[in-house]
Amino acid sequence: MKKTFAVLALSTQLIFAQNIAQKLDKVTKDLMDSSGAVASNLSFYVSDESGNFIYEYQGNKGLSTASTQKIFTAGAALETLGKNYTYKTTSSYSGTISGGNLNGNLFISSNGDPTLGSWRYDAYKPENFKKKFIEAVKKSGIIKISGDLIIDDSYFDHQTIPGGWPWDDLGNYYGAGVWGVNWRENQFDININGTDFKNFSYPLEGVKWLNDLKTGGNSDQSLIFTAPHSNVALINGTLPAGKAVTVSGSVPNPPLQLGVEVKDWLKESGIELSGKVVTNSQLELEGKQALQAPKANTILNYESPTLDKIVYWFLRKSINMYGETFIKTLGKEKKGDPSFKSGVAYLKEFWKSKGINANMINFADGSGLSPQNYVSAKAEVQALLYAKKQAWFEAYYDGFPTQDNGMKMKSGTMSDTKSFAGYHTAKDGKKYVFSIIINNYQGSGSAELQKILNVLK
Repeated sequence: MKKTFAVLALSTQLIFAQNIAQKLDKVTKDLMDSSGAVASNLSFYVSDESGNFIYEYQGNKGLSTASTQKIFTAGAALETLGKNYTYKTTSSYSGTISGGNLNGNLFISSNGDPTLGSWRYDAYKPENFKKKFIEAVKKSGIIKISGDLIIDDSYFDHQTIPGGWPWDDLGNYYGAGVWGVNWRENQFDININGTDFKNFSYPLEGVKWLNDLKTGGNSDQSLIFTAPHSNVALINGTLPAGKAVTVSGSVPNPPLQLGVEVKDWLKESGIELSGKVVTNSQLELEGKQALQAPKANTILNYESPTLDKIVYWFLRKSINMYGETFIKTLGKEKKGDPSFKSGVAYLKEFWKSKGINANMINFADGSGLSPQNYVSAKAEVQALLYAKKQAWFEAYYDGFPTQDNGMKMKSGTMSDTKSFAGYHTAKDGKKYVFSIIINNYQGSGSAELQKILNVLK
């Protein structure tokens, strides 16, 4: 009797799976037969929570992913570094302190903390770091600095932007690079009315602007162009006439930006800086020797939020700069090489070791902003299934946003690319893991892909 019941239960499950597969196949093929998809590619894969196959449409095909690429980076970071991992920023000095006078240089260095000065964490905003820094300087007895303020940005290599990122993206907030010292997520905001700059979120150090904005339309269609170490920025495109709009860009030299702000903090606090603000990158550009922050004479140790909290915002708000910081950190810690190439190679090795076919994970960065990422839907589902079995899964899953259709999934959006990957529990209790990616679709893609995924509800 028990055997008969088990057979019946299995038969019912198979019939149910077949019905779902048939429904998925119909809506998927309806999309691919539509006029907007005439030149499109789609990769789609669905399993249950145990990894049992439900449906696929070209599940092995590698496509440009956009931000669903982040599911790979987040998982590798949580497992490799640990959810309690923290980044560290320190301040120390060279020379000696006598009668309140520091006869030497004051240093700030970091191992690439992407949250330093971020507004997202209540206890880690710019004013929090300012308060702790000034308290540390005063506690050390320093009231005058005869030397320079050195921002030691040498922890990573000099390449701050992954090689495959489009030039159109680099100057905008989502194209912010990764430095040895990051500040305010390397982002600034401009309040603009029509084509006129009204104010900045904070004074942007040493940048001159070329303004080619025009008025037109009802939405922000502007682009900012900045480059690392450059003092020239360009903004063009269109903004609505007679309407105040906030446009966000990427800071061309975050370590220098921090240094200039720190100099102002010191002055406000009655601490005299006789020398200048300089970064180690600047010293090297001038043909001079970089000055390493001394490990002795440390006056401040400042730790970031734990990695699980950083991953939450990385996934929830799709912060590309966080992903590329993870890539450099993984390269530095696992291969002794903080280059993007090294970190991306480690990311691929990590997921290959978890059973994913290396041909289905052709990574180019850690965030998905590069159109040179080619990943299959099946590989994304395999990564999601692996994550589900790990002790760090709760921190991982918590970061996944709930989309407009009520499904918990990471989205990806880029020119001619739309993707979703995540987890869903249907009304009948069935639990699904899925990924869907479309390239070169002539339309937004979001509503169309969600219509397909709604079959799982």
